[in-house]
Amino acid sequence: MHLGVDSFVAAVTDPRTGRRVGPEERMAHLLEEIELADRVGLYSFGIGEHHRPEYYDSAPPVILAAAAARTERIRLGSAVAVLSAADPVRVFQQFATLDLISRGRIDLVVGRGSFTEAFPLFGLSLADYDELFDEKLDLLLRIRGSEHVTWSGRHRPALSGQGVYPRPLQDPLPIWVGVGGTPTSFVRAGLLGLPLMVAIIGGEPRQFAPLVDLYRQAGAQAGHAPERLQVGLHVFGYVADSTKAAADTVYPGWHEMFTAVSRERGFRAPTRAQFDATSGPDGAFFMGDPDTVADKLQRISAQLGGVDRVSIQMTNPRLAHEDLLRGIELLGTEVAPRVAAG
Repeated sequence: MHLGVDSFVAAVTDPRTGRRVGPEERMAHLLEEIELADRVGLYSFGIGEHHRPEYYDSAPPVILAAAAARTERIRLGSAVAVLSAADPVRVFQQFATLDLISRGRIDLVVGRGSFTEAFPLFGLSLADYDELFDEKLDLLLRIRGSEHVTWSGRHRPALSGQGVYPRPLQDPLPIWVGVGGTPTSFVRAGLLGLPLMVAIIGGEPRQFAPLVDLYRQAGAQAGHAPERLQVGLHVFGYVADSTKAAADTVYPGWHEMFTAVSRERGFRAPTRAQFDATSGPDGAFFMGDPDTVADKLQRISAQLGGVDRVSIQMTNPRLAHEDLLRGIELLGTEVAPRVAAG
């Protein structure tokens, strides 16, 4: 099981001073975080895509290019690229270019995103939510498979044999499908033989076992080899020297973040009891000291029939840069070796 970090590049208020960290400084901090993840041996670092004022990740390929130039071993990727709101030709060109800059260290994880701001921003209708993704994923895979593409669809002008350049160093460029909890999304990924990145943001991870089984069954029925049907998890979490320290450090920012989202979506306000329950042994948050997090990773992997990759999303609007660096360090130097040792 490979371990990594995902970031939404949240705007941060320093919890010690109350000072709002500006976007220029936040970007500098982000690159330090990625460099540290590379140094401590983590497998991957992903950048999300949002078009909201509390995040600075609206242009992931630009951030990933800067990171690629400053790292040597760590894999870099999207978490996720909102393919529904993008042109698949440009997405492929950007990530193929990144693959060349990084010398073959790029993963493209595509999805529909959990927020909807990208749709009106780019002149798209939410009524086409599913059709947009299906059509654009089809085109993206055609481009990956062939330098010259002939294709037509409803949401983009047709291609009649044009070449798409540059071509990536990795052949094929790894394309993962990011999914939530919709069975059809798991089946689609399985039928296409694409690796799966499951976003688990609540509930109990073991509840996803039937959906992961559905993915593997669909892949097998479509004739794909088991090794192609990789499963990754995108989860929320944090590692500290003690489990109490992890929870106390993360909770203020988590409460701020989910209070805002709950207001938007008409949910009840989040509570500390809810946070603590979700951080427990069977909950969705991977929170605690290195032993606690390592044990939970191994247990959840067994419950899901084996997990190839876990990316822990540590974005938090009240998490100091120093604390985030410490969490990344512990994940790489303490948690990863424990997981590797079994």
